[in-house]
Amino acid sequence: MADTRLVAAAGVPVPALVVSAGERAGIRFLEFFASAIRNPHTRRAYARAAGDFLTWCVGAGVPSITTVQPLHVAAWIELQTQTSSAPTVKQRLAAIRHLFDWLVTGQIIPHNPAASVRGPSHTTTKGKTPVLDATEARQLLDSIDVTTPIGLRDRALIALMVFSFARVGAALAMRVDDVYVQQRRLWVRLREKGGKQHAMPCHRTLEEHLHAYLDGTGIAGDPKGPLFRTIARGTARLSTTALPQANAYAMVCRRARAAGIATAIGNHTFRATGITAYLKNGGTLENAAAMANHASTRTTQLYDRRRDDISLDEVERIQI
Repeated sequence: MADTRLVAAAGVPVPALVVSAGERAGIRFLEFFASAIRNPHTRRAYARAAGDFLTWCVGAGVPSITTVQPLHVAAWIELQTQTSSAPTVKQRLAAIRHLFDWLVTGQIIPHNPAASVRGPSHTTTKGKTPVLDATEARQLLDSIDVTTPIGLRDRALIALMVFSFARVGAALAMRVDDVYVQQRRLWVRLREKGGKQHAMPCHRTLEEHLHAYLDGTGIAGDPKGPLFRTIARGTARLSTTALPQANAYAMVCRRARAAGIATAIGNHTFRATGITAYLKNGGTLENAAAMANHASTRTTQLYDRRRDDISLDEVERIQI
């Protein structure tokens, strides 16, 4: 049985199908999640997929992870297509494929049973993230009461995601000293997916909101502390604890409802909103990709919702 310390480090339990293959298999399984996957969101998604698949295998009569066959993987993927979207199924197949690759290189199993299994076809040219138009984004920012530290924080966070195209994870990982002056302008430093650092100058509106937040809450004197923080219990002051992503999502939904915005938005909405507004005002796709820290403009195109306006105009041509 794998050491409980290893289980804690990986953050996932060892399924019975892996335990039955011996201690080496258990340790190698945990190493996949602890060593091979650094992104915590990917780790959670892959662990969930692996746990679901291996539990299904037990029900299908598979005695050990060493006896999993391509037919088992294909049957499970077929079941997934009945309840999940194509992108979700493809991600779950990728999780199983990468896990078994890791087990093959660790000489736990002789071949990867998921290597030959194909996932569902899926192509898209537009993402599904809800987007606000410029008027709604301004309405949301202006609706926030900034006479309190929490209001200053919320406005600064939303403005950061809109005007810097920052992912919420990168925004919440920022420290106070990631907001700094360079070339007589305020800049922000973001740590994006894959450990990539990305810096860009602030839009004048974002600069104003960040200055108001730092000056109004007094956190500028704690340069190594988190930039966006929770509210200390029983007080109206910021704590020293970083704001969790779930709390940021709840805040965004609450602020949108209070502003009278009916669109069911999320944290990622502001990234798409900022990119679309930039492109509508003459920005180029290449520069948008650089500002969003995308490796390819094809990814940036998923956030470009300019054609939504064309579609709405065309729909009104249907006269009956």
